[in-house]
Amino acid sequence: MKVIVDTSVWSLALRRRAIVQDDLVSALRDLVENGQAVVLGCIRQEILSGISSTDQFTRLRDRLRAFPDEPLSSQDYERAAEFFNLCRKRGIQGSNTDFLVCAVAAAREHAIFTADEDFKKFQRVIPFALFNP
Repeated sequence: MKVIVDTSVWSLALRRRAIVQDDLVSALRDLVENGQAVVLGCIRQEILSGISSTDQFTRLRDRLRAFPDEPLSSQDYERAAEFFNLCRKRGIQGSNTDFLVCAVAAAREHAIFTADEDFKKFQRVIPFALFNP
């Protein structure tokens, strides 16, 4: 099974050293070693955004280049907009990136690995699987 790794998990593994999150980082390491980790371009952008140090940006960018972006189609973006609208009708807010992640996961039957609790809210309305390490 392929697993889309969300920004929240990458950030824990690549930017911070949080002992409390060792299980998440270990699970990410396993996914990477087994070739199951999937990266979307929008997640790559989120991870790299906001880094003020040019050296740190370059190091992180270079590390992430080991993971090719999952190719996306117009249908992925259209489905993301549908998911956004469905959730909004139910009073559930999320980012365009989050709904694109959900759309890709649903279309390809990938799970989503995230530390963001919002995805549990989305899951009440739209069909996708969450990865539980």
